[in-house]
Amino acid sequence: MNKLKQYLLLFLILFAPMQIHAKCGEMRGTGDLGVVIERANHSILIVDTSHPSILCQITGLGDLSHASVVYSKDQRYAYIFGRDGGLNKIDVLQGKLVNRIIQAGNSIGGAISEDGRWVATANYQPGGIKIFSADTLALALEIKTNAKVVGLVDAPKQQFIFSLWDTGEIWQVDIRHIQTPIIKKYVNIGKQPYDGLITPEGRYYIAGLFGESGLALLDLWQNNPNVKRILAMVSNSNALPVYKMPHLEGWALAGHLAFIPAVGQHQIWVLNRQTWQRIKTIEMAGQPVFAIANPNQRQIWVNFALPDNHLLQIINTQTLSIERQLSPGKGVLHMEFTPKGDQVWVSVRDEDKVVVYETNTQKIITTLPAQKPSGIFFTNRANKIGL
Repeated sequence: MNKLKQYLLLFLILFAPMQIHAKCGEMRGTGDLGVVIERANHSILIVDTSHPSILCQITGLGDLSHASVVYSKDQRYAYIFGRDGGLNKIDVLQGKLVNRIIQAGNSIGGAISEDGRWVATANYQPGGIKIFSADTLALALEIKTNAKVVGLVDAPKQQFIFSLWDTGEIWQVDIRHIQTPIIKKYVNIGKQPYDGLITPEGRYYIAGLFGESGLALLDLWQNNPNVKRILAMVSNSNALPVYKMPHLEGWALAGHLAFIPAVGQHQIWVLNRQTWQRIKTIEMAGQPVFAIANPNQRQIWVNFALPDNHLLQIINTQTLSIERQLSPGKGVLHMEFTPKGDQVWVSVRDEDKVVVYETNTQKIITTLPAQKPSGIFFTNRANKIGL
């Protein structure tokens, strides 16, 4: 009996730590993992959301000042797009850099195809997109545009869609046959499209316009779609200087409503998604950058550009009013909800920390150290269109 107790104790000592707090490289699943960008340190943190903690740090990833991340279908690999044109493939289970290439002079993001086989990069310099094997990062296809590419997303039916800042166009690329892609071009969509998003069901691609009022909307469910202008009559005559551009992939979609940061305004615009007409304007504490919906769609969390980037405001989607204001610290750059919305992680760049809130009470669960953190990307993005 004593020997049995000894064996049982030995078993618990050996295996309990792995079950409770596995570190990078130990056996575990990927569904509760994520990446935090340390933008000034050329590094990332791999984090655990079940037991909010940092598992490990990976360094040597280049210029991450505007980094974004997509995931492989199995959620094991993260593809990180750097501003220096770097494309990094990270094994989030092993906590290591698998491959790194420099594919352009200046890159602004990327996407992964519907089947997970291809990773595409959006390039400012020299422009265009490049499509790589997700396995090896070998170049499979280059599409030249002679213009800066923004708003690159994946779309159903093995497509990539993006906008061109310089020429005011949207391009739709079908890569079902990678060596012979089918490209559709939509011209004269508006001046200076600065970003784009695709709605969660993959129906609408929307490009924001910096050079004029309104948005450009493409309905992908139509057989021969045309770009439609929405909100074109909304005036920006009272617009303020823009200190940081809103991010369209940070638009909040909740039920039949869309919550859009207004460029150059201290406002969130609420649109009816059936008509794409504005139904309400919510006055905010500053110029919104990201408006992020809790997965339960009951709350929209909003952060701001300077000089109000120490604040968060929470919009109630039922009353369309602000229900609470928080002050996580100076330099709030990004927010990310856990898959079921029980937590929201907030990067606070100027105070070198990530603050984790419990969303129902808005109380702080924990604060984690991070060197100039910016984007936060959890692995459940692997199962979402356009992320």
